[in-house]
Amino acid sequence: MKYRALLCLALLTAASLAASPAALAAPPSFELPGFDEVRANWRSSEAHLLDRNGELLQEIRIDPRIRRTAWTPLADISPALIASVLKAEDQRFFEHAGVDWLAAGKAALTNTLANLRQEKLRGASTLTMQLAGLLDAKYRARIARRNVAEKWRQLQAAQELEKSWSKAEILEAYLNLAPFRGELSGIDAAARGLYDKRPAGLSDDEALILTVLIRSPNAKPKDVARRACILAEEKNCARLDARTFNVLSGRYPILPAANLAPHLAQRLMPGLASPRLKTAAATTARANKASSTSPRSQPIPTTLDANLQRQVQSVLTQQLNVLAARNVQDAAALVVDNASGAVLAYVSLSNSNAAQNDGVQALRQAGSTLKPFLYGLAFEKRLLTAASPLEDAPLSIATSGGQYAPQNYDQAFRGLVSARYALASSLNIPAVQTLKLTGLDPFATRLQELGFANLTEDADYYGYALALGSLDVRLEELVNAYRSLANGGRRTPLRFTPVAAKAKAKRVQSPQASFLVADILSDRQARALTFGLENPLATRYWTAVKTGTSKDMRDNWCIGFSRRFTTGVWIGNFNGSPMHDVSGISGAAPAWAAIMDHLHPVEAKSAGKPDATLQAPKAAAGLIRKTIQPADEPPRQEWFIPGTEPAGDTWQAARGVVEILHPGDAMILALDPDIPMQRQQLHFRARNAPTGAVWLIDQTRQETDTWPLTRGKHQLSLIDADGQTLDQVEFEVR
Repeated sequence: MKYRALLCLALLTAASLAASPAALAAPPSFELPGFDEVRANWRSSEAHLLDRNGELLQEIRIDPRIRRTAWTPLADISPALIASVLKAEDQRFFEHAGVDWLAAGKAALTNTLANLRQEKLRGASTLTMQLAGLLDAKYRARIARRNVAEKWRQLQAAQELEKSWSKAEILEAYLNLAPFRGELSGIDAAARGLYDKRPAGLSDDEALILTVLIRSPNAKPKDVARRACILAEEKNCARLDARTFNVLSGRYPILPAANLAPHLAQRLMPGLASPRLKTAAATTARANKASSTSPRSQPIPTTLDANLQRQVQSVLTQQLNVLAARNVQDAAALVVDNASGAVLAYVSLSNSNAAQNDGVQALRQAGSTLKPFLYGLAFEKRLLTAASPLEDAPLSIATSGGQYAPQNYDQAFRGLVSARYALASSLNIPAVQTLKLTGLDPFATRLQELGFANLTEDADYYGYALALGSLDVRLEELVNAYRSLANGGRRTPLRFTPVAAKAKAKRVQSPQASFLVADILSDRQARALTFGLENPLATRYWTAVKTGTSKDMRDNWCIGFSRRFTTGVWIGNFNGSPMHDVSGISGAAPAWAAIMDHLHPVEAKSAGKPDATLQAPKAAAGLIRKTIQPADEPPRQEWFIPGTEPAGDTWQAARGVVEILHPGDAMILALDPDIPMQRQQLHFRARNAPTGAVWLIDQTRQETDTWPLTRGKHQLSLIDADGQTLDQVEFEVR
């Protein structure tokens, strides 16, 4: 009681000097939250991305104004820090009930004299009093000009707080709410920002420095070192001086607690934060009403699998290391569950200075990865069967931009090949021939239906190069398009977060055409024409897979699926520089195979009943199987859509489109003044012209395929025996 009387006497004396006594008569009004409420309303400045099992995938900052990380239980805070804080701030913490009357009385008397002498004031706030100020600004006594009424309310608030809070709760909340240095608030952020460790691992010296920072967060390093040395009661302060200057000499970055999915975290950020969602800097909505608002940081669940994410990162890292000498710096991969569309792994890696680029969403040239959808369209429209012969020979097509002459990857020509072999072995010229069958517009429409959003121009803009992947696509678009093949031609959006209901499937291709394409992409024998029998695409379980390489080897792809999963891998350089002799089979395919092998542990399932998910799927309903004998290919059983099967065991070829090869449409020819006119002639050539077809030049029948050049604009037509126009071009002679 004598301490309280002493304090009251000192306060009354100080009040006459610093404040109106009427302020002391104001009735107290306490609205302090409970410990559980404070902890529950804690808002980190970091967002947390969780995998499908609740494991932390990614920690990413979302509040630029403050750095406040995890709430740390008292049991997880270093005893050295607790001891040094109690020694510096409140030595009788476990003895008083919120106010240390002895310390307060001494401080009040000292400050009364200091006021008269205009000297620096001395504080005597307990941890409980300081916590009251952290919870609500109205209980925070101002330092520059102390107000007795404010101090009195803080004393009363501290006593009220001790009635409902335990000592352990007060100490835990204090260490989590206290500011430490710059933007670092709370012991976890301070320990991670200054020492890159959790609070449990703080050493004695580290604890001393942090304790001094609680009282003076922005003090100069030399002052912090001096005060830490006094607190440690050391005579030789060289060690603490060096440690303090080293710790406080720069910025205080916090490394993410997990960094497995940074690109997906950034992608999901727009829907996370709202400036209207308030949270007090002291972690409770009712506390510190003067503090600024910050976004809430509720954990974000995803469909990813953390273990698979690590495995995919490891695979891509290893492949980038293998290819580093060939100017390969960047890679990305996406793994999707076929049935649900849930994304199980989402990885983008860079060994360049472009780590912020998201390879899953980046637009890159498709290469040969679009060919399966072209052939699928031709099968569905019954323009081709898997056994139909296509000519793999030199080809030149007249376009508005000049002659288009596609080449195969190996610069070789194989004559007649079946559609099965042409697709499986990724031959370019047969693909262009197929696009001429389907037409540019229908194929462009099919690609849009499959979800390729960058196809924004008219089909003519892309031309016949569209068959060979002139379109820029995203890895996620390719993966989901191939997933639609795995699902029999049905397409749904990919899912990155759990949802209650599945999206309605959209039919984008017939199940029969989808099965035919998948069956071809799984055909090791048909693939051998270009890739040989032994290559990374030859898995020990059923898969359908396609590689692709863009112009100048700037990108390469490997996209494929089993009955359960679809995986896509991109290898290249974000800056667009070409790789050195790296194709899809040597770049992306090994990584694809390693990921698929991890997803399909054959050895673990070899004993006992065979796993149906490792076997080939059943044929789509209605397909017919027939033995055929193609020319220059081994005899085989082939699948046919009813009505397209051959009568015998020979090729069942859809008749190729009749086309005028020469002159090309819009071609301009020039007369040579040094050559006699009668010798300047034009020879007409056509492909797939039926028997009895004749030429018309400017609507005049031409009995031969040789015509004397005549100045002017001309129209050349090829008509059949019934007078129907088979093809028509216009050209000019100057």
